[in-house]
Amino acid sequence: MSLSRRIAAFATDPGPLPEAVRAAGRRAFLNMTGCAIGGAREGAIDRLATLLPAFSGPATASLIGRKERADMLWAAYINAAAASIFDYDDTHIPTVIHPAAPVGPAVLALAETLAGQGGPVSGQALIRAFVTGMEVTCRLGLALHPVHYARGWHITSTCGTFGAALAAGQILGLTGAQMVDAMGHALAQNAGSVETLGTMSKSLSVGQAARAGLMGALLAQQGFTGPEVPLEGRQGFLALHSDAPDLTVFEDLGQRWEVLHNTFKPYPCGVVLNPVIEACLALHHDLNAGQITRVTLTGHPLLRARTDRPGVTTGRLAQVSAQHAVAVSLIRGEAGLAAFSDAAVADPVLRDFGARLVFCDDPGFSLEAAEVRLDLAYGRRLTRRVEAAKGGLAYPLSDEDLAAKLAGQIRHNGAALDAGALVAALTAIEEAENAAAFLAMTRPPKGA
Repeated sequence: MSLSRRIAAFATDPGPLPEAVRAAGRRAFLNMTGCAIGGAREGAIDRLATLLPAFSGPATASLIGRKERADMLWAAYINAAAASIFDYDDTHIPTVIHPAAPVGPAVLALAETLAGQGGPVSGQALIRAFVTGMEVTCRLGLALHPVHYARGWHITSTCGTFGAALAAGQILGLTGAQMVDAMGHALAQNAGSVETLGTMSKSLSVGQAARAGLMGALLAQQGFTGPEVPLEGRQGFLALHSDAPDLTVFEDLGQRWEVLHNTFKPYPCGVVLNPVIEACLALHHDLNAGQITRVTLTGHPLLRARTDRPGVTTGRLAQVSAQHAVAVSLIRGEAGLAAFSDAAVADPVLRDFGARLVFCDDPGFSLEAAEVRLDLAYGRRLTRRVEAAKGGLAYPLSDEDLAAKLAGQIRHNGAALDAGALVAALTAIEEAENAAAFLAMTRPPKGA
């Protein structure tokens, strides 16, 4: 059996999911929903929403955290963009894929549309499809890691398109052959570049991954065919994106689960900045900018490659700027959504402080580790090293942490939503007869 057909067979029927895997799926779905609420009122999402009257079909699905509704393709697109826009979404280790953002909105928009047509999707079926799509997304990332990302492809978007297609295909009940077709359509619509990080464009490829995956599954359902081996073909996805893809990562599909290596961010920024921020927050006490003459940041070379961005001018760029992250967490002692806003970036004290940062590359550091050394006036020196930051595999966010994170994103949105009720509904989503019913709780009340 070809690799494409093996993956299609898995996506069609992954078998019983272990409770730990289902729990990981529920947590990822809750986190994705919170991130979409938090990002729903961001300026770029407002701009996308203004396009709805021109391009949207009949409104069948919700825009999470907003009053508008859209057709399911646009809803998948905008919800995925909103869920990823603040870089607050989940992260798979070691690929740095954010698997929930492209997959969750695709299956959710489909489920809500089907419910409106009299065929509700159960919460158990939704989480099963969601986990399946995330698992394939992460496995594809492992097969290409680290070459794919190093070449500049935005791995969340490229791999996530396939995950969204297979998850939606499972909801639609596609056959194995149709699942292969859906992956072919995902290949035809695949895109995403690291060059777009820190700009509005980054969210477009994540949104496109959700939309393209859902569209690919719908096309396959209607008999629209594609290549026989979209993944391992001579010019298929894997060959295009790596000279030597590791196909062994698919051998234990369904026996070992990569979704158990998915993590959740405590801070709204690039995941490699988590240990940097944690170290700076620990050093923050009893310090002011005038006391610090130099900051030496030591970490894996990828830390510099992805975050050496001095003088950023927007909150979005601040999410991937070590200079800003160090300044705001060290001087203000803050690292929430407001710390990575346009207003925070405009603070002249923070902007000037970034010039004092120097990088020191050390391949011996893991991606989850960093050291911050402060040279102070009068010859004093303070150092803080973090081997594994909160939010990583060693120190995962608890269910209570995720609930508090969702509540904070509701506050950022400004909508009068009931965080406790929403968390309860999402925690128990597998018991729901209609998995999309909770979406009513994410809409701002009329008049708000």
